[in-house]
Amino acid sequence: MTGRLPIGVIGVGALGRHHARHLASFHGAELVGVYDVDQARARAVAAEVGTRAFDDVDALLAQVRAVSIAVPTPHHGVVGLRALAAGVPVLMEKPLAATLVEADQLVRTAADRALQLQVGHIERFNRALRAAHDHFGDIRYFESTRLAPFQPRGTDVAVVLDLMIHDLDLVLHLTGGAEVTDVRASGVAVLSSHLDIATARVEFGNGAVAMVTSSRMARERVRRLRMFQPNGYFSLDLAAGSGEFMRLRPGWRPGSGAGLEEVVEHVALTAPDADALALELASFVAAVRGEAEAVVTGEEGRAALALALRVTEAVANNPVPRPGS
Repeated sequence: MTGRLPIGVIGVGALGRHHARHLASFHGAELVGVYDVDQARARAVAAEVGTRAFDDVDALLAQVRAVSIAVPTPHHGVVGLRALAAGVPVLMEKPLAATLVEADQLVRTAADRALQLQVGHIERFNRALRAAHDHFGDIRYFESTRLAPFQPRGTDVAVVLDLMIHDLDLVLHLTGGAEVTDVRASGVAVLSSHLDIATARVEFGNGAVAMVTSSRMARERVRRLRMFQPNGYFSLDLAAGSGEFMRLRPGWRPGSGAGLEEVVEHVALTAPDADALALELASFVAAVRGEAEAVVTGEEGRAALALALRVTEAVANNPVPRPGS
């Protein structure tokens, strides 16, 4: 298409506000307006970014050709289907939906109407992942740790859907969508009615294994990912957007060398600095304009949700014993 893409944002809470802020500055898009059930919040964000606050979601949908949705997870299905039914492509914040039934409805509706449906798995755009991309091989083992301080926002779902799903999506992506053959997990709800900490072991049909831990009860934020492949090892700090790749030195022979440094070379991983959310939104705009493929499709978002729900189910089947029981 030619000209700027008319786009809107539905849900301008803590995250949706940043969607609006970025979109308001894009050369290829025109932020037509925002909508939120909290009209005072919508007006405040609209004033901040220089756009209009709509008091009716259908009125907004009638004036845009794409929409970014950042409403609470339990409403993803209803709001997403409303947009797609109006013929408007959707960028849905992760997770795609709260249930697989809703996710399937979203994917099917988008396909039937030939509309873009992209999912906001923002770590796909992380600087460290972008820097490591050219070194990826047959990754066989993953270790991820994602910790965050407790915040009431997000506790409408389990930590698996709130935090862990980021890493589950990355693992699925980096294994090429290999079949999941086994999931074992444990976790506990401590400060909310849903899981606040969980750890899972996921096995794949291609032999890969992922150990994934997430908690929203930490004192500080931690987002680390370690990956192992034949002749190489990645250590990534996703929070800092940095990392290194350690690989066997060319020509090394078993038994030779006086120490690790003579066996392994360290490759610093660098990529151009860029805001991951801005990259995500730009990729959606480009996909809707027909200039690029969607980075995280609805089908991939559905796969990440399915695995996250399997982890949650595995936790339920492996309850933590209570003292004295």
